[in-house]
Amino acid sequence: MDSVRRALGLSPDDSDASVEYEPLTTATDEPTHLDDSTILAPEEDVPFSWMEYSIFTLLGVAMLWAWNMFLAAAPYFSSRFAGDPWVQANFQSAILTASTVINLTSLMVLSNFQYAANYPFRINLALVMNLVVFALLTASTAIFLDVSARGYLVFLLFMVVVSSWATGLVQNGAFAFAGSFGRSEYMQALMVGQGVAGVVPAVVQVITVLVFPPDEQPPSEADDAPKAQSSAFFYFLAAVVVSGVTIVALIPLVRRHNEIVEARMVSRMGESVTSIEEAERAARKVTSLWRLFQKLHWLCIGVALTFAETMFFPVFTSKIVSVHEGAGGLLRPAAFIPLGFFFWNLGDLNGKLASAIPLSITKKPFALFVLSVVRAGLVPLYLLCNIGGRGAVVSSDLFYLFIVQGVFGFTNGWLGSSCMMATGDWVDEGEREAASAFMGLCLVLGLAAGSVLSFTASGI
Repeated sequence: MDSVRRALGLSPDDSDASVEYEPLTTATDEPTHLDDSTILAPEEDVPFSWMEYSIFTLLGVAMLWAWNMFLAAAPYFSSRFAGDPWVQANFQSAILTASTVINLTSLMVLSNFQYAANYPFRINLALVMNLVVFALLTASTAIFLDVSARGYLVFLLFMVVVSSWATGLVQNGAFAFAGSFGRSEYMQALMVGQGVAGVVPAVVQVITVLVFPPDEQPPSEADDAPKAQSSAFFYFLAAVVVSGVTIVALIPLVRRHNEIVEARMVSRMGESVTSIEEAERAARKVTSLWRLFQKLHWLCIGVALTFAETMFFPVFTSKIVSVHEGAGGLLRPAAFIPLGFFFWNLGDLNGKLASAIPLSITKKPFALFVLSVVRAGLVPLYLLCNIGGRGAVVSSDLFYLFIVQGVFGFTNGWLGSSCMMATGDWVDEGEREAASAFMGLCLVLGLAAGSVLSFTASGI
């Protein structure tokens, strides 16, 4: 029983059965010593820096930007596949399947390589891979335009596979890298960056529809193709720029990380280390995924449930139209649907920002898990809205945009970030990198499970 209590973070003589586990360090207590654990250094050993926070935010943007650009370029892909009805009808499903499978596989493989892992290298490799992928996609908007639809599909899926592997690398590396600093704020910065990457494309889509209303665009598919081609060029070029800027911005962050690692080892060993890699490996504990699950069970299940529930929102959002859709402007379906995505992403971003506010509940993993379960009750609210123009039980666009989309997005951002930020409090210092990467894996597992479950609502 004592070993079980240690795995949950309790001292063997803790008589309070109502407390599941306690953080491994607190501001007032001495560090808790677990079997085979290293002595935890206080989080305050690494001072907070807004510059470092900003770089982690940029890294969060780069982490999700590639996927958003594939979504934003869907009209261009559709125009390239216009000559083949089967490809045109199935390319989005093919992209989603390839992306999910490769992303999840890469994270599962990388999570099992901890001891010799070089997380900054994984991040930089991922950014270089995305830079090359989107440079090729940018070039594809101007050359080889006479390639057949199926030939271009093969090329596109290869780009998706490479980019998805890069996404797995950057997710595994970024979460682990942020965890190594011992500052929960940097984990939150990654989540905020992902929120920003979700808001910007939605804003661009809404503005595009308002500036170029569908009824003012030429109906000819041949005339529409150059516009889609031009949009795709800038979408892909933006991804190249984001990846390049992030690579440069990481240079001082990696230097700072190396200084922290060396300082920690010198203070413990009383002598200089021969290399940063040696210092990292000396401090790093190789921990099985099962051991991490034992320590983080409520948090990892909570984050997986949160993102599994979230995958229902795109299914409903793409079908819900305004109760006043004949009014034009923002209320026309072409603008209202992207507006729905914008309000969800805005709520998500606000939730991630709000997670920086210290609340006692964020220190209670079981409470976060319970909230993730309760959140599932928000999904049926979509059934009260105007799905497919069939009428709404609650005939109000404000109810849909602010209550349904806003609240559902906010809870995703707040709960997801809170679970990720709490990770470092429940593991040994040497396990923080592996634990953060493990939580990233659980997040993607939730997305994959939610993607499959969302098909149950596709026929509504």
